[in-house]
Amino acid sequence: MQDHVPDNRESSTVETPPADLETVKQQLADAYPELSPQLKLAAGYVLEHPVEIAFQSIRKSANSAEVTASTLVRLAKRLGFESYEQFREIFQSAVQAGPVELSGRASQLRTLASQTDDQVFLDVGDAAFDNIGRLFTANNQAKVREAAKRLLDARKVAVVGFRDTFACAYHFAYVGRIAMPNIQLIRGQEGGLLTELSAYGAGDVVVAFGFEPYCNETMRALTIARQQGVSPIVITDTLRSPLVPGSAITFTVANATPHFFPSILSAITLIEVLLAECVAFGPDDLVDNVASFESRMRQMGAYVENG
Repeated sequence: MQDHVPDNRESSTVETPPADLETVKQQLADAYPELSPQLKLAAGYVLEHPVEIAFQSIRKSANSAEVTASTLVRLAKRLGFESYEQFREIFQSAVQAGPVELSGRASQLRTLASQTDDQVFLDVGDAAFDNIGRLFTANNQAKVREAAKRLLDARKVAVVGFRDTFACAYHFAYVGRIAMPNIQLIRGQEGGLLTELSAYGAGDVVVAFGFEPYCNETMRALTIARQQGVSPIVITDTLRSPLVPGSAITFTVANATPHFFPSILSAITLIEVLLAECVAFGPDDLVDNVASFESRMRQMGAYVENG
């Protein structure tokens, strides 16, 4: 009777995972003949549906590929990735890396509207749910905790975001200052960027927001901050973003949408999570600051009294 030889093909891995989507696809194509039947199903789906891999949950992708979620995890680890999330980030970065042409996206909205009356409404909603769903991963949870600790330990916090991400920067600074008065919005008006940032240095943190097309002012602010020893926390759309090099912590948030402008929904949600972590795990003074702010606003008549 012939001895059974274990099939170790699935356990072989690449020491260093591929850094871009084209390399992932090439390695999968090269390994395909040697894969087990289940891994072949998974690899075939990955090769033919990169956008779905980027946006779908692992369970949905597994169902579509007619394999188990653990099979997709094994496929990712075969390529050298530590987790499926790390594997999927390659697809997310590739999908989000294309140039943003606002006029072209506006035209696509007209095309959607011509299909059915409710297609635009439904597609924007689907994209919003997908974007937020991709934010709440175990990897991001760990980074949120680390970022909150850095914010709490910082002497001062500068917040930067221009043009399309100014709303994110303003929201972070306005809400954050209620609990942490050491947070300051950097406006950079009338050439004052250098002057505003001159007070920041080692022991301080800069929180920077930037999506493609990336603003020169944001890049300039980060350059100044780094030169002065400020630790950057970057919220951007892809690891290929020019804001990423030199950052202490980077969050890549999904901003895909049929809308003609990149979505800031995930970035705003991340802000809420970060500030919530700071108050939840920070000193009691933060809660006192919130209570004091609310009391002052009411005394000043800032709110309409209902009933």
